[in-house]
Amino acid sequence: MTIPTTLKTKPKGLTGLLRGTMFAATVAATALIAGMADAQTLRAVKHSDLRVLDPILTTAYMSRNHGYMIFDTLYALDADLVPQPQMVDSHSVSDDGLVHTFTLRDGLAFHDGAPVTGEDVAASIARWGERDGMGQVLMSFVDSMAQGASPNEFVINLKQPYGLVIDSLAKPSSNVPFIMPKRLADTPSTEAIPEQIGSGPFTWVADEYQPGVRAIYAKNENYVPRDEPSSWASGGKVVNVDRVEWVVMPDDQTAMNALLAGEIDYWESPPSDLLPILQANPDLTVRNQNALGFQTIMRPNTLNAPMDDVRIRKAAIASVNQKDVLDALVGNPELYALCGAMFVCNTPLASDVGSETLTTGNGMEMAKALLAEAGYDGTPIVIMHPTDVGTLRTQPVVVAQAMRDAGFVVDLQAMDWQTLVGKRASQASIADGGWHMFMTNWVGADVFNPLVNNMVNGKGPNGGWFGWPDVPKLEELRTAYATSQSLDEQKALAEEIQKIAYEEGVYAPIGQYFVPSAWSNSLEGVLDAPAPLFWNISKN
Repeated sequence: MTIPTTLKTKPKGLTGLLRGTMFAATVAATALIAGMADAQTLRAVKHSDLRVLDPILTTAYMSRNHGYMIFDTLYALDADLVPQPQMVDSHSVSDDGLVHTFTLRDGLAFHDGAPVTGEDVAASIARWGERDGMGQVLMSFVDSMAQGASPNEFVINLKQPYGLVIDSLAKPSSNVPFIMPKRLADTPSTEAIPEQIGSGPFTWVADEYQPGVRAIYAKNENYVPRDEPSSWASGGKVVNVDRVEWVVMPDDQTAMNALLAGEIDYWESPPSDLLPILQANPDLTVRNQNALGFQTIMRPNTLNAPMDDVRIRKAAIASVNQKDVLDALVGNPELYALCGAMFVCNTPLASDVGSETLTTGNGMEMAKALLAEAGYDGTPIVIMHPTDVGTLRTQPVVVAQAMRDAGFVVDLQAMDWQTLVGKRASQASIADGGWHMFMTNWVGADVFNPLVNNMVNGKGPNGGWFGWPDVPKLEELRTAYATSQSLDEQKALAEEIQKIAYEEGVYAPIGQYFVPSAWSNSLEGVLDAPAPLFWNISKN
């Protein structure tokens, strides 16, 4: 599979192009004036509205994106997937491998003027470690964390040596180990932090935030970037604009017309059917920024009957054909791959074990047989269906129809994505508004090994990820993976984890795909990364 960076497909017709061009012509003068008057404001349409502001409380990517704007991290991965120091100036390890001492860079300060201290770091890492899968594994090795001998030192004392300390602190996506003031990090990890105060390159403009309309960020004039060039989320976070506005435009045609007219500068995830129109415009750049692409998944809730029966979960998975999902979601085969590897295709841990029905589409008879064996009684299966996100609204429809073809009764419940994000955290029964299944997408960097991949977490209702499978064997194998020193052993463990995850029906990857972003050629320095980053960008 070739990872696309630009789209090769040529425009298939003029209808959409003319429609967009005619609309653009009617607003061009207004857009030009706005752009000239506001050259240092970067306007972007993201993949969704921002509702949950706490990036530790949820794994939603909008919350992660928000976190990257205002918080900073101790370490960050570069484009070669190598952890690089970010807030850290130096790091030392004791001879026995049990004591890690980190010295913070000089001059680090939060947006309220308070200096960043080891106490802030310890509290932030502890809170992150309660929610994140890789963080939970790290915490299982930690004996204590505290400020060191001086305020700018942070010390981790381990129970036994652990080789993935730095890798954990450099986790690039989903629940990122962002550093926040201790008074905020002391907020229980099940509750939202009350303020948006970080030490990152942008500040949160709270009084202009309008959920469903816009989110605003201003340049942090006091931020001191590193000297190294930007690479993914590492290196110098140099902000070259005064203000970034995330504008909500749930309608794709509206967003495309706004980009063509110059009313916005950046569109994170245009649908594949509009890409040829965007690529045909010489004033726009269309590029895949995420080399590992996305994995789209279906996740059953193991707590609510009948999905508490493994045969029902496996029947749902067996009914699905990845090609049907990807043809509906993406359409262009150049931008997707049939891939049943839970840890992503084209990675060292890729395996097809357990995924045969998904990639060949021959599981319908198996699904019917499993339903009969389980004695399925027609209980409606509640599938949450987000209708406002282009990359999420198609999969539930395709999966629902496949499950109906297998014999399921499906209740497809429409809602916006942020409502789904809130609802999926509920362990309520169906009678009390609970759910059976949802679909979501992960960037490859969030699933490419058993520690970052939240869906193979087997901790159950206490510590597990939404869906909450209770599979102790998965946790045993993940711990073995965490302590393994051999790549061959890690590959074998990852394959066994995938095998058990399929056998237990904890989740199913239903395709790997790529979403090029589009932006005005007036922007320079747009970075490739698993998350959209807004430093390093100049607007001419």
